Amino acid sequence: MKLSKQAYTLEFKEQEVKRVKGGQSVSKVCQELGLSDQTVRNWVKAAAEGRLNGAGGRVVTPEEMALSRLRAENLRLKRENEILKKATAYFARDVL
Repeated sequence: MKLSKQAYTLEFKEQEVKRVKGGQSVSKVCQELGLSDQTVRNWVKAAAEGRLNGAGGRVVTPEEMALSRLRAENLRLKRENEILKKATAYFARDVL
């Protein structure tokens, strides 16, 4: 399932860069937001170089961001569920 490309506001990007510079790991921030690690790393790098830009076209509403996070969480939970199903099948076969 591919998520549509979204544009994020400058304030949003700056807030997430501050979280990373404040000590939170990039992977934790990305997991909470449903973004790829590379996206946030690019924001941190751009901020360090002084060329962090805001959204080009449209502003992403808080509802759209929440929806994006929920979609990412749903995908993660589906993957975890598949792993648990495979583990259950493996151990059930091992017991018999």
